[in-house]
Amino acid sequence: MLDGDWLAETGTEIRGVLKVMVDAGWLPGGTAVVGTDSMWEFVSVGGIGEAAGDHPAAPDVRYDVASLTKVMATWPLVGRAVAEDLLGLDDPLGAYFSGGPYPGGQVTARQILTHTSRLNPVTWLERYVGTEQDLAEAILSEPLDEAGHHYIDRGFILLGLLMERLLGDPLDRLAGELWSMAGMPSTTYGPLPRSSSVAPTERRIPGAAPTWGVVHDEAAGLMGGVAGHAGVFTTAIDLGVFARDLLRVHADPHGHADPFAGYVHQSWRPQIPVDERFSRGLAWLVTDDGLVYHHGYTGASLFLHPATGRYVGLLTNAVHHGRKRTGLFDLRAAVRASLSQ
Repeated sequence: MLDGDWLAETGTEIRGVLKVMVDAGWLPGGTAVVGTDSMWEFVSVGGIGEAAGDHPAAPDVRYDVASLTKVMATWPLVGRAVAEDLLGLDDPLGAYFSGGPYPGGQVTARQILTHTSRLNPVTWLERYVGTEQDLAEAILSEPLDEAGHHYIDRGFILLGLLMERLLGDPLDRLAGELWSMAGMPSTTYGPLPRSSSVAPTERRIPGAAPTWGVVHDEAAGLMGGVAGHAGVFTTAIDLGVFARDLLRVHADPHGHADPFAGYVHQSWRPQIPVDERFSRGLAWLVTDDGLVYHHGYTGASLFLHPATGRYVGLLTNAVHHGRKRTGLFDLRAAVRASLSQ
């Protein structure tokens, strides 16, 4: 299928699924970017929530992307540290932190990126509130869990803290520099002012205001809204820029000499089988037919197909009416199917 036909067909499919979800009251609305190397189009349906006067969803509205933070902030910064020889993917992380020895001291960045680190799978950080123990050392001090693939936020929290140590700046500043160089001016960590340009997420307590302009993830909230696993806000425009730039890095025939390009190639190859449908690369999920993707709990997703140079970014506040997130699986499945054509 020609790229132009694919864009039109995929945009129509996403618009139709989003309209069903909005009409059913499952979410206020959402926006998507559908693109290739040379063209893109945007789809927006519904509003951003009654708290904002149900302002229309739009490509320039910022959404909390939740776990897309892992691949939009922490993963590329790890790639930078690797390219600058500041970090080895297979080096024990205990070597980078004072004190110890820690039970988690032998965990490596590669194990964290493939979610095989054996770190505590429970993200709960409340137990550390009011203590004097450094958070990174507290995470490393926990007993290791059983071996295998387990989706673990703590690993990316730890990598975010490590990037601050290795690269010499706070995580939000490091990521902000990366996004600025990529031409993504609307991508940022919060907090953001409550306005019609920011989509509110969940109303956690009936009668109270929704979470709006501050991170939805509770653990990231305890960390001031800046964490390696959650906390980033972005727009469909910036998400498209991010996707397009990564695909260009991957496709560059001269990129083999670029350490970061090598890191991208390695990240998008299967590293750890998860089930019969997909494997884990470095941070990303990878399917047998070459689709690379990641999701965010709030209702965000980014899908990349390196073989064709096509991509789809989804931004919704699917948690706005609660955590059932009805219809989100079908929306994501429709996108996966469109990219597998």
